[in-house]
Amino acid sequence: MKTIFFVRHGQSTANAGGITMAHDAIPLSELGRLQARSLADALELQPSAIYVSEYVRTHETAQPFCKKASIQPNIHPLLNEFSSIDPALIKGMNGEQRRPIADAYWQSGDPTKRMGEQADTFHEFEQRVADFISELDTLPDKTLIFGHCIWFGMLTWKLLGFNGRGSQCMKAFRRFQLGLPMPNCAVYRLESPEPGYWRARADEASMLRILSTTSTDRS
Repeated sequence: MKTIFFVRHGQSTANAGGITMAHDAIPLSELGRLQARSLADALELQPSAIYVSEYVRTHETAQPFCKKASIQPNIHPLLNEFSSIDPALIKGMNGEQRRPIADAYWQSGDPTKRMGEQADTFHEFEQRVADFISELDTLPDKTLIFGHCIWFGMLTWKLLGFNGRGSQCMKAFRRFQLGLPMPNCAVYRLESPEPGYWRARADEASMLRILSTTSTDRS
């Protein structure tokens, strides 16, 4: 059986309610850096390859573990998180101020809506994750991925056979994603008993080992 490990990044300054920054430039908070170090100590794995998104917070989360394992990470653009709102539209806002705008976006249920030039549509995001799923069989056993919360929600949603086409599907996905246990530095396994078939399950043992420093904020 092939197994791929997925880790959500540590707490970012955006998760902690900080002022808006460019999507790819958001760093880890002080707690997030502590979580990354705790993860490196707790994760008992010698990966065959490590992948990160283009976003700084995944690089910073991976760094302590990469140092421990003596492996350089590979940057993969298809791992980038969903950017639903252009940072220019929410410049200077903190997390509390951003929340109603994000909620209104999801409540609109329009998968073709683009909130500014530097934002994805929901359809574009879904396709990005679908493109990555098509590459899963090509990844070596014991690949380790450092990624994002909404992205992993879409991955599991699609592995279950759902899609994001249409308003009701988009709203249903949001309910599913918010209910998926995905604290900062959560660890999941993607398992493939045969080519073309993948299932996801929580790596509870690893999560419990870092529980004391793992934030539950879902921003």
